[in-house]
Amino acid sequence: MATQKMLKFVDVERDMPDKRDASLRRQDFHEIYAEYAEAKAEEQAARCSQCGVPYCQSHCPLHNNIPDWLRLTAEGRLEEAYEVAQSTNTFPEICGRICPQDRLCEGNCVIEQSGHGTVTIGAVEKYITDTAWENGWVQPVRPARERPESVGIIGAGPAGLAAADRLRRAGLQVTVYDRYDRGGGLLTYGIPGFKLEKDVVMRRMDQLAQSGVEIVYKCNVGEDLSFDAIRGKHDAVLIATGVYKSRDLQLPGSEATGIVRAIDYLVASNRKSFGDDVEEFDNGTLNAAGKKVVVIGGGDTAMDCVRTAIRQGATSVKCLYRRDKANMPGSQREVQNAEEEGVDFVWLSAPKGFAGDPSVTDMTDAGKVAGPVSGVMVQKMRLGAPDASGRQMPELIEGSDYVEDADLVIKALGFEPEDLPKLWGVDGLDVTRWGTIRAEFGSGQTSLEGVFAAGDIVRGASLVVWAIRDGRDASDAILDYVTQSASVAAE
Repeated sequence: MATQKMLKFVDVERDMPDKRDASLRRQDFHEIYAEYAEAKAEEQAARCSQCGVPYCQSHCPLHNNIPDWLRLTAEGRLEEAYEVAQSTNTFPEICGRICPQDRLCEGNCVIEQSGHGTVTIGAVEKYITDTAWENGWVQPVRPARERPESVGIIGAGPAGLAAADRLRRAGLQVTVYDRYDRGGGLLTYGIPGFKLEKDVVMRRMDQLAQSGVEIVYKCNVGEDLSFDAIRGKHDAVLIATGVYKSRDLQLPGSEATGIVRAIDYLVASNRKSFGDDVEEFDNGTLNAAGKKVVVIGGGDTAMDCVRTAIRQGATSVKCLYRRDKANMPGSQREVQNAEEEGVDFVWLSAPKGFAGDPSVTDMTDAGKVAGPVSGVMVQKMRLGAPDASGRQMPELIEGSDYVEDADLVIKALGFEPEDLPKLWGVDGLDVTRWGTIRAEFGSGQTSLEGVFAAGDIVRGASLVVWAIRDGRDASDAILDYVTQSASVAAE
């Protein structure tokens, strides 16, 4: 009987939750998609073909059991659907909102390949977990038994929090150290509210605290507390700092004011959403209101910046990317949302330098002009032969330069790891040639005994879902490590 609920993709068309009109959503930072009604969620879940080889599951970094929780949703068994969803995913309500499903599960849906339109996996996942919270099915962790071993986790982003949740369920004592005044990492301060409203993240932070996870905020390791002190206090340590060092462009005119880093811009905006006092926002430095904005970059961070600038009241927002739309690394769904909201994409364009306001010529000690930026010097590109990765390489078109007017330029060029061994004064912590922590695949074990690493600090800047996967894998390895250590000590 259960299978009769499914396989409705032939008769039922794909239908996403209602999306607010662009003219309305560009006026606030609320999420742009509405919630499914129960009947609609069941109907859309029933479109799943329950295929024998679920490519949606195999292409999910967490290998979520998607067909099973879709079937349970179609049958109205939502609490069971939630239990299945959370068994492999620590934060399904977050992944349902921000995962690039078009590149992962939905992009590999079998019925999508056959022309029927993919199952709306992300929207159903969000609906299941939001319903679970509303009905009180999400409860603080209560371990079957407490254990004496303790783990210190550096970083309260998705990797660190996923590990904290899993280790706490095993009964270990967990302390998380974070440099910010709120947990969540980039979930809180990097991703705008129109993609992930902040009460969703804060709700999880409260649940972890109620579960017995100790969280130490405003703790800069190497300054407020040494790494050796953390290591000495705990039986194992997990490094899950993420990557926060912005890639930069050293171009003529870079010293002009009004050229800012994406991370600074997004953190300021998100802090304002919490009601914080943010001087650089209030004085206009990190505020796009009334300005011509140019964002340089083509990833998801660039999309967050352009859509934030629209909501702050920029007079125009343009995004420069050196390849074309088809070769953009960011989510195509995010590009579409940005275009609907009024962002102008300037494809096959790269910055050559920055123009300063000729009426303001403050000279620095080095003899450089340090006035406000007035524009980006742009050089047009074309796509040439593929490189080693198979992507076509941009090539300069001679004589095609022009100036794109700008009062605010945001550099969204990606992130690199900080030099943690140097920042923390740690000897023997090996890093790769890219500066990421060298860690054993699968376990996250580093070159230091009892020290593990997970997430972007190992993988490099990547997706939230991969950070969750890495945090869960590392927590399993940590549990094995402390268990074996305790066994040896008892002999």
